[in-house]
Formats: sequence, structure tokens, C-alpha cells
Amino acid sequence: MAKLRLHRKREKILDRKAGIKPGTLLVPTESYKPRFFLMSFSETLFEETELQNYKELMLRVKAHPEARHWIDIRGYGDQTMLEQLVADFGLHPLQMEDVINDYQRPKVEEFGTNRLFIITRMLRWSPEFKSLIDVQLSLFTGDNYVLSLQSDYGDCLDPLRERIRVGKGVIRSRPTMYMAYAMLDVVLDYYFPVMAEIGLYMEELEQKVLRKPSKNTLTEILNLKSELVKLRRIAWPERDLMNEMLRMDEDVIPDSLKVYFRDAYDHAVQLIDLIENHREMSSSLVELYMSMVSNRMNEIMKVLTIISSIFIPLSFIVGIYGMNFSREDPETGKVFRYSMPELYEPYSYPILLGLMGTLILFQIYFFYRKGWFRSF
Repeated sequence: MAKLRLHRKREKILDRKAGIKPGTLLVPTESYKPRFFLMSFSETLFEETELQNYKELMLRVKAHPEARHWIDIRGYGDQTMLEQLVADFGLHPLQMEDVINDYQRPKVEEFGTNRLFIITRMLRWSPEFKSLIDVQLSLFTGDNYVLSLQSDYGDCLDPLRERIRVGKGVIRSRPTMYMAYAMLDVVLDYYFPVMAEIGLYMEELEQKVLRKPSKNTLTEILNLKSELVKLRRIAWPERDLMNEMLRMDEDVIPDSLKVYFRDAYDHAVQLIDLIENHREMSSSLVELYMSMVSNRMNEIMKVLTIISSIFIPLSFIVGIYGMNFSREDPETGKVFRYSMPELYEPYSYPILLGLMGTLILFQIYFFYRKGWFRSF
């Protein structure tokens, strides 16, 4: 599955036509059909509905100019709708091109008067495939609306929707820039459960390495390291995004709201620290794997050394008595007194076997006293 997602991302990159006019909207062929959701609210008003088409959506928005609106569009599979969005909301075609080519790094751009274009990335961890799944979330802020666009139908913003429904907190009475902050805050909050799941997975890998290291385990560790590199490439721009919003002018983000963005910036810094710790731990897992494999090889060599040490003196004895030195000269009948006279003794064979057996027992006892068998 992870390979399939990577293949699709490569297909998206290959589908981009080189040399075309900047801002040209090319909708990927696998894009989902768009779904339109609208939440309109104020201190006294709340309406939430899913609309059938873009025209109904705009009619609902225009029907309540006094309210604040969260315009939530999921799916890019309608180029005409995207072009209409550019026209109705005064967006730049280059911005919509970044939305469609949805593997952009997190960033924020100011356009128009007190309007922002924000890209962030929503993350979740796939326990089945042991990989990160990230989806781009694009936000456009206006005087009385926040427009969000994403390629998938599912996201991590349901807690925020529930807060708006039940009227918890001050989100209904705050300006739309606060709602943009709330979305970014929820996205960042979901990074921490992802890090917790990665931490549990790393503990699982550690147990595998300690119990029985294998090449599959090493492959899993290396895949995890690549996922952490990917996570790091996402988290650092998220921190830069928050930092840039903190430096914006008072007329764009009031000082009363910057305290919230500062809190989100702190969360991004904590996230980066966690990522760096996990990267160090993944490197330690590789070192642990190599150490365990080396120890395992040492144990194998130890067994082979003991076996060789036992058979070397036996081979020496057998080699001596395997030499064909005759005791008697076959031509003259002369007897050679130093030509292994024990070969012709009636009990020489069992005596030799007993000597070899005694030597084996002695060696085993000697190795035991030296502690060679204690680690088995």
C-alpha cells in the first residue's frame, strides 16, 4: 500500500506538463469528485449542511453575509468548479495550482487585504502498513470566511467541527483568523498521537531485535528511518509557518491572536524535538541490530571453536596411527623396535578409544571450568 501511494505521487509529478503556462489548472485524473460542506455561525446563529453543488454553496454563503463561514471542499475532480473558485474568491491561479498539485511544503502567503493562503499537512499513522499518511490541507482566509480544500474526504478536523456545533469556547465570537489558527492547532495536535504510535512501534522493533534479529527487522527499521525523515521534512516548515505568522503585521494578525499562534509555534518546536529523539533512537536500533548480529555470530564461532578444539587432538592421534609404518621388514624379516609396537597388542584398539574418550571428557571439563558454556 505504501508503495502504491508513492507510485501515485510519482504519477502526479510525471503528469505535470513541462513548459505549460504558470497557473494552468490540470486536475489529476484520479481526483475525487468534490463534496461541499458549509458551516455558518455567529454568536446566535449556527447552520451546517452538505450541499449538492458549488452553486448551492455560494447561494448559502451569500444568504448570511453577517455570519462567519467555514467553506469546506473535499476533492478536486471538477476543473470548472476550481476555476469558478478562483474567480469568486479572488484567488491567484498560481495559488490554486499549488492546491491541486497537492504535495507542497507547509507555507503561508499574504495576498490582498488581510487575506492569507496557508498550506499545512495532516498526518496519521497506518498501523497496518507501518507508514505515514499525509494529506495536504489548503486554507484561504477572508473577512467572513475560511475556505479549506483537500484531496481526500476524511480529515482530522472533526474535533473542531464538534466544538463549533456545541458552541464550546470562543470560536463563534472570534474573527475568522482565529478559526484558521484553530484548524492549524488541531492539525498540529494530531502529530503527537502519530509520534506516540511511532514510539510504540520502535519499542516493538527493539523487542524483535533483542529476541531474534533478522533481515526483515532491519528492513523495517530502515523503512521507519525514511518515514522519520519524511516527518522531519514536514515538521520544520510547519514551525517556519507559525514563526512567519507571528511576524505578520497587526492589521493581518492582531496581537490578541498572536498569543495563540505562539502556543502553536511551541507545539511545533516540541514536535521537532520529538522527531529528532526518534531519529536518534532509530539509529540506535540499527546499531543494536548490528551488535546483536555480531554477538550471534560470535556465539556461532564459539561453538565451532569448541568443536574444533575437541577434534583437533583426536585428529592428531588418528593421524599418527593412520601412518603405514610396518613393524617387520617383509623381505628380511627384521623387526623394527620403534615402529609402533602397540599396533600389534591385542587390546590396543579399545585402549586407544578409551584414551580418546578420556581426552574428550577432559577437554569438556576444562572448557566448563573456563566458563565457555555459561552463555549458551
